[in-house]
Amino acid sequence: MYRGNDGVTRDFVATGVVVDGDRVLLLLHKKLGRWLPPGGHIDAPELPDHAAVREVYEETGIKVELVSDYEPAGFDHALARPAGIQLEDIEPGHQHIDLIYFARPLGDTTLLKNDESLDIGWFTTAQMREIGVTEEVIAWSEKAIMAVNLTSGN
Repeated sequence: MYRGNDGVTRDFVATGVVVDGDRVLLLLHKKLGRWLPPGGHIDAPELPDHAAVREVYEETGIKVELVSDYEPAGFDHALARPAGIQLEDIEPGHQHIDLIYFARPLGDTTLLKNDESLDIGWFTTAQMREIGVTEEVIAWSEKAIMAVNLTSGN
């Protein structure tokens, strides 16, 4: 965590928007009471792309690979490029700088519930609208579905 010149504290976090066909993996976050993709704090000295993979696994039991428009061929230490970075207000005076990655499952897609979520599931964007998922999460989900399926040849 660090404190900006504006007095706001900020943490870097990584989120994995996991796509399986036309469905996206979401958790009903216990603390926030909202449906969100899995993600969490980047632990020092962890790399952001590794944090996204770890958080998805810890929160869901799903092993994933990241999908990136950047292929680091020829570079030994290149990282996967996030699909986006956004600033999120968590509470007054505290924000998250969220590196958002798109991912696909590797193997079994059976979900394991964790202590940080009230529920977990795979959802189409139509189902997301039915359960009140925010338009922001739906927009990221739509972008992820397109990107992951394009790279999968679906």
